[in-house]
Amino acid sequence: MENTKPRPTPLELPGWLTRQKIEPLMPVITLASGLSGYFVERALGHTPAVYLLYTLAFFAGGLFGVLDGFALLRQRQVDVNLLMIFAALGAAAIGRPAEGATLLFLFSLSGALEGYAMDRSRQAISKLLDLRPATASVRRGAEWIEVPVEDLRLKDTVQVKPGERFPIDGEVLTGASHVDQATITGESLPVYKEPGDPVFAGTVNGNGALEVRVTHLAEDTTLARIVQMVEEAQHRKAKTQRRLDVFEQYYSVTIIGVTLLLIAAPILIFGNEFHPTFYRAMTWMVVASPCALVISTPASILSAIANGARRGVLFKGGAHLEAVATVKVIAFDKTGTLTTGKPGLTHIQTCCELSERDLLRLAAAAESSSEHHLARAILERAEADGLAYPEAEAFEALPGLGVAARVEGRDLLIGNRRLFRERGLELEPGLAADLDRLEAEGRTVMLAYGADRWMGLLAVEDTLREEAPAAVQALHDQGIKVVILTGDNPRVAAHMAQAAGVDEFHADLMPEEKVRLLEDLRRRYGPVAMVGDGVNDAPALAAADVGIAMGGAGTDVALETADVVLMADNLAHLSHTLGLARRAQRVVWQNLIFSMAVILVLMISTFAIDLPLPLGVVGHEGSTVVVVLNGLRLLGYRQT
Repeated sequence: MENTKPRPTPLELPGWLTRQKIEPLMPVITLASGLSGYFVERALGHTPAVYLLYTLAFFAGGLFGVLDGFALLRQRQVDVNLLMIFAALGAAAIGRPAEGATLLFLFSLSGALEGYAMDRSRQAISKLLDLRPATASVRRGAEWIEVPVEDLRLKDTVQVKPGERFPIDGEVLTGASHVDQATITGESLPVYKEPGDPVFAGTVNGNGALEVRVTHLAEDTTLARIVQMVEEAQHRKAKTQRRLDVFEQYYSVTIIGVTLLLIAAPILIFGNEFHPTFYRAMTWMVVASPCALVISTPASILSAIANGARRGVLFKGGAHLEAVATVKVIAFDKTGTLTTGKPGLTHIQTCCELSERDLLRLAAAAESSSEHHLARAILERAEADGLAYPEAEAFEALPGLGVAARVEGRDLLIGNRRLFRERGLELEPGLAADLDRLEAEGRTVMLAYGADRWMGLLAVEDTLREEAPAAVQALHDQGIKVVILTGDNPRVAAHMAQAAGVDEFHADLMPEEKVRLLEDLRRRYGPVAMVGDGVNDAPALAAADVGIAMGGAGTDVALETADVVLMADNLAHLSHTLGLARRAQRVVWQNLIFSMAVILVLMISTFAIDLPLPLGVVGHEGSTVVVVLNGLRLLGYRQT
C-alpha cells in the first residue's frame, strides 16, 4: 500500500506521462476491464477475450504496486505492495481472477486516493510560490522595464504598485503603504511599511506605491526558503513513523512466512484440499497487511505541517511536531521575545565632568560593534541627537555582562552591575542609589567606567508586547507552565513577569546558566520548550526539547537555529502551535488504534466466518482510506 516512502519508478516515462496523471486512471481501467471480463466469462465461458480482459485488469491494477514493490525489493526491503500483488496472483491461480481483479481495483483506488491526499498536503505549501509574480518592474537606467523575477540582481530597484504582490524580498526605498504579510507571517492585519522596512516576496502591497531595493535573489527569498524547509520537513519522519517503517519490514516478512505456513500445514498435516486452503491463506494475507497502519502517521503529520506553514508556523520535521505535543513548560527569553525588543534610552546620568552628550558619544563608540538590543538603543539615541562618535579600538563583547573597548585612549567598560562586581569595582554610594532606583522602576541600567573612575550610567527601558499577557493566559488554559529566563536584572525581570502573568522567572543569567535551568525545569515539570529570538539564545534553543524562534521572517539565524519557527513576531501563534501539535497527536493515535482494530477483526473473521476475499479487501482498503481522510482533517484545523 502507498505510504510516504519515495515512489520509486524504474521506468523513464515521457514528461507528459507522469505518475500523478496516469495513476488515477488505473482504477478506472481495472474496474472496466475486470467487469467486462466477468460478464464475458458468464456469457461465453473461458474464451481468449476473457483472459485478455483479466490480464489488462491485473496489469492496470498492479502496475505501480509492482514498480514500487520490486524497487524496494532491490534494496532488500519488503512492503505491503508485494503482499497485495501475491494475493491477487494467488486468486487467479486457483481460478478466481474476478476476485483478484476486485482486490487490485480497490488496491489501486486506495493508492490513487492516498497519492492525491499526500500531494494535496505538499501542494498546499508549494502553491505559495505561485503567489510570487513571474515578472517585476525594475529600473534600468532612466526606464522601468519588465523582467523575469529570476533575472533580478541584488540592489536592483523594483517598483510595486498598489494592490500588486511583491516579486522579491527587499527594503523599501521610497513610499509608504500597509502590506498584507499573511502568506509569510500569518499576521491577520496589514503591517505599515516605510523607507528602511523589509518586505517579502508573495505579500500584497496596500494603497501606496513603493520602490524597493532587492536584498535577496529569487531563490533565496523568505518565501522560497519557507517552501524548501517545509518540503524538507515533510521528508523528515516523525519518531512514530520511523518505528512503523521498521515494524513494516519485519511484519511484512512475517506475514509472508505465516501465509506459507497456513498453506502448507493444513495440507501436509491434516490433508485439507488445496483450493480452499490456499484461498483462505490469501484472504488472511490481505487482511493482515498493515496498509492503514503505516499510512496513519504520515497522513496526519504532513497535513499538520502544511496547516502550520500556511499560518506562519514552520515545523522542521515530524519529530519536532510530536515533541511540541508533549511540552509541559515553556521558557521565554525576555528581550525581543516577551518584550518588543526595541528598547529606548530613557535616562543618561554622569558623575564626573563629562556632559550627558559626551557620555552618550563615548558609550556609542564603545557599543558600535555590539549586536545587543541595548547597544542598538544607545546608537539610535546618538544618531537621533546628531552625535558623531569616534571609532572604538580593541572591542570585546562580554556575553551577559557588557562590553569593553578603547575609545580616544581610554579603556571603557560599559555593562551591568555583575560586570563590575566580577572586576572588583565598588559602586559609589550615590551611583548605587540611582542604579537601585532606576531598576526598581523597571529599567535596565548600564554603568560606564573609564580611566579608573566612574563616568555615569545609562538607563534603557523595553516594553512588553501588547499580546503577551493574553498569549501567556492562553498557554495557562492549555495546562502549560510559563517561565522567564533572562540575563537582565531581577527587578526588571520581576516587573515584566508580573505584567505578563508568568508562573516564575529567573534573572541575571549567563547563557550556560539558562541551559542548566532548562534541565531543572525538565526535571520538575517535564518536556520543555524554549522561545527566543534565534540569535543570542542559540545554546538554550539547542538544549530544550523544542527550540522555538520568534520572528523568522527575514531572520536567517532564526530559520536555521530552531526546531519550530514563528514567522511573525506574534506570541499568540504559540497557542495555535501547541493546539495543532496536540490535535495531530490525537489524530495519529486515533488512526493507529482504528487500523489495528480493523486488522485484528478481519484476521479473526477470516477463520471464524470464512471471510470472502472481496469483503476482506473492502475492509482492508476501506480502513486505509478512512485514516487518510481523518489525517487530512488537520489541514483545516483552527484553534477554537
